[in-house]
Amino acid sequence: MSGLDAVALSTPGIVPADVRKAGAQAEKTYRAALGFERTLLEQLTKTMTKDMAGGEGGDDSGDGDSGASAATSAYNDMLPGTLADAVTGAGGLGLAHDLWLKMRSGS
Repeated sequence: MSGLDAVALSTPGIVPADVRKAGAQAEKTYRAALGFERTLLEQLTKTMTKDMAGGEGGDDSGDGDSGASAATSAYNDMLPGTLADAVTGAGGLGLAHDLWLKMRSGS
């Protein structure tokens, strides 16, 4: 399972103390912000892996070794989501907390 549902928000350090203190609604808002951060990270990583592969047609090398390119393609397809899940599971990049603070202040 990938995505924010796979991340255990009960893990210590995932939800900042100020968010936990603010109550259940604050945690729900923070969860939405963390979901946005995860999605953004996944999309940025997809762009990077596509660029590293040389764009859309990067794995059509014409060398006849379709097994290696299929395996590489499968790995490249899984990498963005796995990386996003790992970063989010470790507490994220901090963007979610900044978003939560902005949503809370209403400005």
